[in-house]
Amino acid sequence: MIEIRLHGRGGQGTVTAAELIAEAAFQDGKFSQAFPSFGIERRGAPVEAFARISDKPITLHSKIYEPDYLIIQDSTLINLDLVRQGVGPKTFIIINTEKSAADFKKIFEKNTIQTIPATQIALAILGKPIINTILLGAFAGVCGLLNPASLTSAISARFKKEIAEKNIKAMNTAYCHCSSNSEYCFTAEKCTIAVDGGQKFSVTC
Repeated sequence: MIEIRLHGRGGQGTVTAAELIAEAAFQDGKFSQAFPSFGIERRGAPVEAFARISDKPITLHSKIYEPDYLIIQDSTLINLDLVRQGVGPKTFIIINTEKSAADFKKIFEKNTIQTIPATQIALAILGKPIINTILLGAFAGVCGLLNPASLTSAISARFKKEIAEKNIKAMNTAYCHCSSNSEYCFTAEKCTIAVDGGQKFSVTC
């Protein structure tokens, strides 16, 4: 079983991201589960959500304390105990930031880290800083657990057509930045992310 914990702020679609992971995994023929941390989601306040993916029925219903994957939608949350709790050396960490993975090695020195300029991608494609589907694309790209076609289907079912199309393009952009699946990325509608000196990102659509 693979356990994913997501941290963001109210208004960033953190809970929706967990639900889309579960829906895409279900479409891939796996057992899945998604749920938020209890509490009222206030815009800007820290939000926590969870997802599980398994080849067998899932009987656990607790929070995820030792995640296999940690998705951080807002890098200003990194120093919170809630975010760093239970992170082991094998936890794969995905961070929405313009910084490089090396910039976070003092905090997560034993972890594999993938950074993605999700906010920049969102502004370029969606026109607003809603970054949940972009982080999902990055997650799918690095983990190989979700078929991007299943994520596309899950996004299409969740949003109205015009919004879904933009979110799919944003998801594809992140997926292809983080994945070596050249066959899919050759035909996927996406934008290009350029990295200058390993630090400065630019998004071209």
